[in-house]
Amino acid sequence: MDLVSTIRRGGGVMLTSQLVKRGISLTRMKRAVAAGILIRPSRGWIALPSADPMLLGAAGARVVLTCITAAAHLDWWDVGEKKPHLAAAQHGHPILTRPAKVHWNEPVVRRAPGQLVDSAPNVLSLVAECQPFEQAVAIWEAALRVGAAKPELMRALPLRPRAMEVLEAARPYADAGTESILFHRLTWLGLPRRRQTWILGHRVDLLIGDRLVIQVDGGHHVDAQRASDNEHDAQLRLAGYHPIRVTYWQLMNEWHVVQELILQAIAQGLHLAKR
Repeated sequence: MDLVSTIRRGGGVMLTSQLVKRGISLTRMKRAVAAGILIRPSRGWIALPSADPMLLGAAGARVVLTCITAAAHLDWWDVGEKKPHLAAAQHGHPILTRPAKVHWNEPVVRRAPGQLVDSAPNVLSLVAECQPFEQAVAIWEAALRVGAAKPELMRALPLRPRAMEVLEAARPYADAGTESILFHRLTWLGLPRRRQTWILGHRVDLLIGDRLVIQVDGGHHVDAQRASDNEHDAQLRLAGYHPIRVTYWQLMNEWHVVQELILQAIAQGLHLAKR
């Protein structure tokens, strides 16, 4: 059995005990480490030098990546928090060298030995407890969108009330987290709101009432995409719609400014169709 290929298939970082069970001797692993082919993140672990740094760090600290850190690692949604969110590995004692948020909650699904990234149900249940509601919904929707979790299977788990609340609010086919956050932050308005509505050949993030369109630009809003979006905005205005376009940074860091723009538009009746 090829040692390097086996570890690569195992994610680049594995417990030595798992390799021994596959017939690879400790002596063989020791020689590979001495030759610089493999490294030891911590006692009981062995890895490829090129392995994912996040996984190497988790093995070294004897933790599992979870909550928002796992959500970002899995490319669901990155809230931009620098402090990692971790859980203690099974029967493990974390060895932390920098500030971190350690979740000591009992996992919804038991963590297997050697697991360095938490399972989707555990990640989502912790996100629901840890994050603001609209941000938690955005992460859940991202996980549902890529098929990492399924609503019917999540409902069968012993979730806490907060997680069940987030699950019921999450839409499996939502397009982006920004749209989800925008939608839930405006619930209090009590006005009709539609997400991902097709208007004039393009989807818009949010339609309030009949005519007020809110669009949130991400990092892709450059060059050809910007020209296309500007053209669509012009078409919307000619058709009697009123588009408001904001950036991701404004949505997350200047919500009071964004909300005031929307409220002023509603006060002017721009969300209403002309009779």
